[in-house]
Amino acid sequence: MIRLKEVCKSFGNLEVLKNICLHVREGEKVTIIGPSGSGKSTLIRCINGLEEPTDGDVLLNGELLTHHSRTYLVRSYCAMVFQQFNLYPHMSVLANITLAPVKLQKKSRAQAEEIAYHYLDVVGLRDKAAAYPATLSGGQQQRIAIARALATKQKILLFDEPTSALDPEMVQEVLDVMIRLSRESITMVVVTHEMGFARQVADRVIFMDNGVLVEEGPPAEFFEHPKNERTSVFLSKILR
Repeated sequence: MIRLKEVCKSFGNLEVLKNICLHVREGEKVTIIGPSGSGKSTLIRCINGLEEPTDGDVLLNGELLTHHSRTYLVRSYCAMVFQQFNLYPHMSVLANITLAPVKLQKKSRAQAEEIAYHYLDVVGLRDKAAAYPATLSGGQQQRIAIARALATKQKILLFDEPTSALDPEMVQEVLDVMIRLSRESITMVVVTHEMGFARQVADRVIFMDNGVLVEEGPPAEFFEHPKNERTSVFLSKILR
């Protein structure tokens, strides 16, 4: 479903991604962990076409993501949930969720609203359809952002540290929604610092450090018996 072939990304003299090779199968749930500045967010932004690799190839469903094809491919396959919720403050919750289905996917207003209410039910916020983002808690705003991504009905859902901007008491409500989503057939790639979430939902955990994919494996094996010293040091710090 997603394939990265020797992807590199530099910002000036700073090399952020170094020969990244990654294959995510359809329906797979992959979590990416690692210290701040390791390139996790840049990697996921390359998948979503928000950053263009300096070198290497990104393929979605076997099609090459290029400067010219990325808008079509990303709109065809990907939806993304960001750290900062990126909801339009001047629009109601319902308007935020129906915008892409109406404007980009050319659905009727009635179709888009039916889809929106369905996913508001999924995230438990149907009663907030007429509310504006400023009146919602951070956790509620992020759940709305997830509903907005789901409403596009894309095959790939990307999360870039979706709980990092939340107060601690709001984190679990967002993780609970993501845990429910992990039981669906959708392909998920999640950049996260939530190790419990990674253990519970991932088919595969990937550890990144200094722009490199250091180690990967199924959660039980990865957390209990890491093979790389850099992975062991990171886990010992974050899990103690």
